[in-house]
Amino acid sequence: MNNNKKTDYPSPLRAWSMVLILMCAYILSFVDRQILSLLVEPIRRDLLLNDTQISLLMGLAFAVFYTLCGLPLGRAADSRSRRGLIALGILVWSAATAFCGLAKNYWHFLIGRIGVGAGEAALNPAAYSLIADSFPDDRRATAMSVYAMGVYLGSGVAYMLGALIIKFASAQGDLVLPLLGEIRHWQLIFIILGALGVAFTLTLLAIKEPVRRGVGAGVAVPVKDVARYLRSNRSTIVLHNFGFALLMLVGYGMGAWAPTFFIRTYGWTPTEVGMIYGTIVLVFGCIGVVAGGRLADYLRKRGHRDASMRVGFVAALLGIPCAFAPLSPTAEIAAALQIPAVLFMSMPIGVAAASLQEIMPNSMRGQAIALYSLIASLIGLGLGPTAVALITDYGFADPLAVRYSMVIVSVLGLSFGALLLGRGLVHFRKTHEDLASWRPPVTAPLDIGTAPLTPNLAEKHH
Repeated sequence: MNNNKKTDYPSPLRAWSMVLILMCAYILSFVDRQILSLLVEPIRRDLLLNDTQISLLMGLAFAVFYTLCGLPLGRAADSRSRRGLIALGILVWSAATAFCGLAKNYWHFLIGRIGVGAGEAALNPAAYSLIADSFPDDRRATAMSVYAMGVYLGSGVAYMLGALIIKFASAQGDLVLPLLGEIRHWQLIFIILGALGVAFTLTLLAIKEPVRRGVGAGVAVPVKDVARYLRSNRSTIVLHNFGFALLMLVGYGMGAWAPTFFIRTYGWTPTEVGMIYGTIVLVFGCIGVVAGGRLADYLRKRGHRDASMRVGFVAALLGIPCAFAPLSPTAEIAAALQIPAVLFMSMPIGVAAASLQEIMPNSMRGQAIALYSLIASLIGLGLGPTAVALITDYGFADPLAVRYSMVIVSVLGLSFGALLLGRGLVHFRKTHEDLASWRPPVTAPLDIGTAPLTPNLAEKHH
């Protein structure tokens, strides 16, 4: 079925209920992903690690398998039950999170983080595809930005929840649990989060898969034709993916090391960092990501076909002055300057994915998101935290110099990201125009949803 009338979309109640559930899944994934950044010091102490090893756990170990699994899972999202795919992913990453809580050494923790990355790779391709088929063009960026709020809600909750648990657990001392024996307070956090994730999969029963719509909907496109489409639009894809990836590098790098920066530079406690920085991330990250989506929809209504990509370009330019926040003379000034920094860095999160949905045929959307996630994760999540750590460990050879490492990575990442996105605007407009004339190859239509990924959660598409 290929129908784009607004009246044929799911009701607003059903569509926004689905976005809310998907956003909660995204929150859960980012809590599991980001909680490590608040627990750097106790984990370093107990497992005898340095900053570079910690950064590999925060970034590269997660990102490599997140990206390796992303491409096949993205293709699955274009043809299989998207709801079932998400459920399977949540079960995998939740079990892996709990395994991190049982880690006795670096290699145990590394295996757990690999599992978290592999499981979370299932979420975004399927979630963005579901949202794209549930909202008309002039509302899609806002809907995707609301979903993307999960990044900042999850990160903020991770900091705040971690701070509260650390405060409570530190007062109680180490715990002794049946079967597990004595465990540290940071281990308990991972175990609890894993259990919550397993329970959350039941909420996915409330999601009903929307009809796939748009150019190429319901048509199985061979991998060679997907590759041909990407090659014919390579300037747009390369400049988009690498431009936004550099913004992700800054976001992940600063988010990973900001708590440690406040602890080392200003002597804050983990509880203080978690509550203050966590509140900033939660509130202003959410405002920024929704503002980015609303701005893109507004510009699109005003006739700007490159609206989503343009928002990323503007956000990068506005973020450059904020990159110098870590050089502030006091903790209060540094914290205050995090407000505009988080605001501007959150604006591209939702529009990066929304812009891809606008230039890709329906049957390639999941794969396009997976390809973008591969690049953004390897550069952003894989290199962001590690770039800061390498400069600190081997450039300055001083843990207290983390503030200078953060500034260097931020300024370079934002500057080059703005350059790529700015150059990509004209290519994006051309690809957007050419999509209207694209026709899928002659092949058998997809029987969407007939190959369920999980017996109870996969739903046949009628």
